[in-house]
Amino acid sequence: MTASALTAVSGPDLPGEKTTDPPARFKLSWLASTLAVLAGVAAVAWHATRYGHWIVDDAAITFSYSRSVAEGLGPVLAPGAPPVEGFSDPTWMILLALGKVVGLFDKGLLFGIPDYVLFPKLLGLFFAAGILVLCHLVARQVFRRHAWAITLATGLALAAIPSFVIWVVSGLENSLFAFFTTALAALLFTALRKENSLSFKVAIVAGVLVAAAALTRPEGLIYASAYPIVLLFGVKREGFWPSFRSALVSIAAFAVLFGGYVVWRYTEFHRLLANPSVAKKQGLPTFASIIRPHQLVEYAGIALTLVLVAVVVWALLKAPWRRPLIGLVTPLVLGVIAYGVMVPDWMAQYRFATPVWVLGALCGVMAFAELLRSLPKVPLKAVAALVLVAAAVPSAIGFVHHDEEFVKSPTVPACLIADRFGRGFNTYADMLGLQHASLLLPDLGGSSMTSRLELVDMAGLVNAPIADLTHKEDIAGLRDYVFDTVKPTFIHSWGPWADGNEISIDPRIDRDYVPILVYPGPGKRQGDFVRKDAVTDPAKLAAVQHYAQVTMMSVEAQRFGSGLEDCGPTLSRGSTIPPRG
Repeated sequence: MTASALTAVSGPDLPGEKTTDPPARFKLSWLASTLAVLAGVAAVAWHATRYGHWIVDDAAITFSYSRSVAEGLGPVLAPGAPPVEGFSDPTWMILLALGKVVGLFDKGLLFGIPDYVLFPKLLGLFFAAGILVLCHLVARQVFRRHAWAITLATGLALAAIPSFVIWVVSGLENSLFAFFTTALAALLFTALRKENSLSFKVAIVAGVLVAAAALTRPEGLIYASAYPIVLLFGVKREGFWPSFRSALVSIAAFAVLFGGYVVWRYTEFHRLLANPSVAKKQGLPTFASIIRPHQLVEYAGIALTLVLVAVVVWALLKAPWRRPLIGLVTPLVLGVIAYGVMVPDWMAQYRFATPVWVLGALCGVMAFAELLRSLPKVPLKAVAALVLVAAAVPSAIGFVHHDEEFVKSPTVPACLIADRFGRGFNTYADMLGLQHASLLLPDLGGSSMTSRLELVDMAGLVNAPIADLTHKEDIAGLRDYVFDTVKPTFIHSWGPWADGNEISIDPRIDRDYVPILVYPGPGKRQGDFVRKDAVTDPAKLAAVQHYAQVTMMSVEAQRFGSGLEDCGPTLSRGSTIPPRG
């Protein structure tokens, strides 16, 4: 659904447009374009080295599901766990599962690097390359001889944005999602350029791309409106029925794919929405949703944003290709709206904004290139370039600050959770002689890759009853469910979870549990607890408490201090951490 698909729907060239290049010029153009894409990806990869082997913990939830699918267990978090759709990125999960099947993921070392680190990062860079190929296909339709320069400038711009690079190599689905949204934008641009937007081929491919985006990220659903909007504002008037018919065809193509998945979801999980969407209480837009995109403006830089918006508006009014530009701007605006509508993300560096950076950079670079081409005199071109550079300087300074901030404190590393709560609680259970045990905790990524215990998700992402209680904001009911129904062997509570659900200060925790480790400091009691009826030997409990104070606190210090490192060749279930000191 990339270059070949766009070629298939592009139709004949416009009257007077050259259809071929001389062979020598074509070879040179192809070489320049290839080098531009590779240089852009290399710049992204070079920036990504700043973040070492870091993988965000949420990504490891999908890793666990892909492991289960590849092993023939079905869509479950771990062997024996109930089927709950705790992932919201089916397409990405399937790609990871295929990687495991062919031996590239969740097997061991790959070129001396753990494959749970390298494979998803390489996959992210692969789709970053696909994004730049799509950008080149768009640019070539307007700047045939200099499309390579547009591609290179777009790639370098994306490589400079920490938010883009961080989430492309985070282990999450951002690169794939941005690829599908960029493919949709490229399709719409090409169709408007070739004046065949109403063709069934365009309509069907648009619907398929929207379905792919929606199966990669929940907010991908918003792009279902992109093609109808383009038909409304970008197509020359040809009557109501042709546009309506094409819109229906596109919606039907989308419905067949996405609707089929929803039917399977309901059959498998008995829900119409993914479990994380229920737990996160996604609701209708509010006033805060309208103003939230200002965060992206501040991140990108107010001066640079104003300059690029002004240039894009000028291009929409004056550029010879202003009508096709609607095909790029429409998904861009929808991406900004989606960012505002989504429940605010707790993670740093604006992970929901990846498509906005791609389409914003492409629109800005192409519009500015058109402005330079339209200015009649060199001094005017120089002035325009100086204005852009001056506006970009504060943005560059801000990007450096954001980059350094993230390197010092990366968003919850999967390895911190894999060691502290997966391997750590495995060791607790072994020391207490517990063959079967359960653990209630709020971090399910790395822990689900390494824990042999039955995990209960305090956040509700992979637990349907807790998701329902969280959605209804029935916190008292959630505590009743934990203490009276689940009765987990171990409980870990920390940070916002301790304040939010107050499980660690409920009177029943003193009635039924004994502390293993309690973090010092003011505020709600936080730490590790074990059920009293699971402790049969006080000496073993004392040994576990000593292990927690020495080894687990050391693990936390190490992982928080070096959050960019990996945690060994493999993330295997049942692994432990030997005592230290």
